[in-house]
Amino acid sequence: MEVNKKAYEAYVKEMTPVNKKIPNIIKAFIVGGIICTIGQICTTLIMNQGAEKDTASAWTILILIAASVILTGLNIYPKITKFGGAGALVPITGFANSVVAPAVEFKAEGQVFGIGCKIFTIAGPVILYGILSSWLLGVIAYVLKAFGIV
Repeated sequence: MEVNKKAYEAYVKEMTPVNKKIPNIIKAFIVGGIICTIGQICTTLIMNQGAEKDTASAWTILILIAASVILTGLNIYPKITKFGGAGALVPITGFANSVVAPAVEFKAEGQVFGIGCKIFTIAGPVILYGILSSWLLGVIAYVLKAFGIV
């Protein structure tokens, strides 16, 4: 029994990929920084056209989401994500990628059972718990205001 356990531990150690933390952190920082820089350039350019900051920010978000969706459809964003890790997954572009990627992957199964069923595989829980936590915080704020605490 002890020999099998040691053999299994050796097998697991051999098969487990080596995690190079420092290079991964640097890559995530660079990729995330590039995405944020592109966003800032978009915001600045839109504001230079006369838009207010809130309007420019909204347009920037739309541009970044559209770019992420297009790059996912062209199978480019997954390569960026593989290189940059969390640097590409954390920004809003990563969320857009997580919505579109299952739809692209399962499009062969049809509009309803492929795209329709799989598009919210990852985004569904995020949307669900975002709405739930917003509702819960709203109720707490309402109760605190009703009792004059806030």
